[in-house]
Amino acid sequence: MTRTDLMASTSATRKRTVLISGAGVAGTALAFWLDRHGFAVTVVEKGGTLRSGGYPIDVRGTALEVVRRMGILPRLRDAHIDLRRLTFLDGDGGEVASVSPHAVTGGVAGRDLEVRRGDLTDALHTAVRDDVEFLFDDSIETLDQSGHGADVTFRGGGTRTFDMVVGADGLHSRTRELLFGPEERFHRYLGHCFAVFTMRNTFGLSHETLMWNTPGRAAALYAVGDDDEVHAFLNFAHPEPPFEAFRNPEAQRNLVAAVFADARWEVPGMLAAMRDADDLFFDGVSQIRMPRWSSGRGALVGDAAYAPSFLTGQGTSLALVGAYMLAGSLADRDHAAGFAAYEANTRGFVTENQEQVGAGGATLFPTTARALRQRNDMLRGLSVLPPADGRPAHSALILPDFLPRA
Repeated sequence: MTRTDLMASTSATRKRTVLISGAGVAGTALAFWLDRHGFAVTVVEKGGTLRSGGYPIDVRGTALEVVRRMGILPRLRDAHIDLRRLTFLDGDGGEVASVSPHAVTGGVAGRDLEVRRGDLTDALHTAVRDDVEFLFDDSIETLDQSGHGADVTFRGGGTRTFDMVVGADGLHSRTRELLFGPEERFHRYLGHCFAVFTMRNTFGLSHETLMWNTPGRAAALYAVGDDDEVHAFLNFAHPEPPFEAFRNPEAQRNLVAAVFADARWEVPGMLAAMRDADDLFFDGVSQIRMPRWSSGRGALVGDAAYAPSFLTGQGTSLALVGAYMLAGSLADRDHAAGFAAYEANTRGFVTENQEQVGAGGATLFPTTARALRQRNDMLRGLSVLPPADGRPAHSALILPDFLPRA
């Protein structure tokens, strides 16, 4: 069947149906573009609502063009955080260097965006909520592709059949497990764990981050504005993933407290706040590396397929670009050809951005005293911003024009 025949037969019968698992950045962006290409889209989300607030995320390079084409760029500009200073501290809390954040991240001042995750997901949801079916407080229980479609049983009960299913459900994707097997096959642990939570801003911080380091440990306070809260961040080297802690919040708190027990600066107060925090998020620093992103009528997008880790700062941008490329690749193709085109045209961009992980880890989290001294010497001598276009990897993909420009 030719592309023209496919489009004609589809329009003459019914819309193709797609189930997306996950209402985060990747899932909601994919829903937006699939709807624009004429699909009937359902999004299932295990949470009861969209996640509000959240730690800041970056939108850079090619992803800026995606949000511009979606029509949400002005709203995101209004929500831009504008972090102005990144100050590195030694083990006693003394200042090592204070630099522009863009000098470390490779971002472009005045162009790239940094917004609260909730501001982005709310903008995406607002753009598509009237055209797409959302099922909150539910998830995929089973997925069967033995028939002529993808038969899905939901955790909340009921079974439906879709032409395609896409997992956009994050680093620990349930959809990926159903399609490809255990996460361990694709999980690349990068040797660190982290905890993030909010606490009271009793430090007088505004639009800035303070980063404390000793070898193998880091603590940061991130003030996104003049709010009365800051994002607290604790990172530490750990040779093997602490699997016993990943599903046990009390074990997470105990592990972090033990690692930072003798730390100075503001760390004791951060540990005390962590004990009472109701928004603690703990995980390993990891990437997902897969030989392919689709199986039958199922595919993956965003962190579920190619989490780059926060060390690259590119997780959100890869999710936005991947969603655009997947939807456009399916627009005039059947699922098999569409998934193949998505991977062929997107994998190079993903790989190039995943490879940025080395620079991020060396700058933020040196694991030896020597590496820390070298990092600090580099920071003290840092006087230039990155090139006007930022890091080449951020803009390494030129978006195809799948749809006429608005």
